[in-house]
Amino acid sequence: MTKTDTAPPLAGSANRQPGRGIRLPDETGAVVALAALVGILGWLRPSFLDPANLWALLGQAALPGLLAIGMVFVLAMREIDLSAGAVFHLAAVATALLIEAGFDPWLSALAGIVLGASLGLVNGVLATTLRLPALVVTSGTWWMIQGLSLVVGKGQTITPPGADGSLFTTLSAKAFAVVPAAGIVFIALALAMHIVLHRTRFGYRVQAVGSNPRAAAYAGIPTARVRLLTLVLMGAMAGLAGVIHGGADGAIAPGDGSAFGLLAITAALIGGTSLSGGHGSVIGAAIGILIVQVILSAMTLFGVDSAWSTFATGALTVLALALDRLVRLWRNRRVDGGQDHPFD
Repeated sequence: MTKTDTAPPLAGSANRQPGRGIRLPDETGAVVALAALVGILGWLRPSFLDPANLWALLGQAALPGLLAIGMVFVLAMREIDLSAGAVFHLAAVATALLIEAGFDPWLSALAGIVLGASLGLVNGVLATTLRLPALVVTSGTWWMIQGLSLVVGKGQTITPPGADGSLFTTLSAKAFAVVPAAGIVFIALALAMHIVLHRTRFGYRVQAVGSNPRAAAYAGIPTARVRLLTLVLMGAMAGLAGVIHGGADGAIAPGDGSAFGLLAITAALIGGTSLSGGHGSVIGAAIGILIVQVILSAMTLFGVDSAWSTFATGALTVLALALDRLVRLWRNRRVDGGQDHPFD
């Protein structure tokens, strides 16, 4: 690593000071919560622990989970992308329309991913050029992208032809007759992006920018380019998820993926990524989205009206934000000898 890549300590490094005892991984709480939820539901409804049901849960969590992986990088950089769900839907719609127009399904899928990355690039260019937080920029582009989806898709469910083609059979396939292809992609990318975040220069820079943007700039890190690339990554992950959705389900409805952006943020926060930036956990986000999916599935299992799922999603988001705030306050007190920083 060159001298110019030297950056200030990342957020959370203060928690590794000697003499403070053993520090548990940030994902510990999420792992315990997931195990407890699965254990309780398995006790109340033994059928919940059926392997086929558990693998199905993985498949259902995979698509919002892919967005959660990208959101970890965004949050670690101290940003928020609200347009991810809309990017997901537009990528799925565009892929389906290209297939309908007679283009090769695999090239159409690639175009969907590129479209997602391009929309992320637009977000990044606007954020860096206008010098605005991504939260502000993406709150506007969400409406634009969502509106574009409705225009090109004409507000109707799109069912691309060739359901027996290789793209659809591959994305809807199940390894060993039980493991969904989307789940395999999700696990593989979670492991790969965990390495990228914690073992590569790009991941180091993302966390350095999120920890202290000014100090990172003084250290020679190109903060604008890091912000740009991170939002491109977020868009590409949303685009990939949209392509998989269209290929696995064979149809794209107007409301598909509308809540995925909030689910991704919630999963990342549950998994140990903080809104204050400087640190992220891809593995934690993967566990977090499984927790969310288990809760939503439990509501169905116990016969709760599906209309309550929206309420549950919002409640989980608020709970994740509250927990993130409490964890930050607790860490500040440990680091500063009991002093509180209520506005940090």
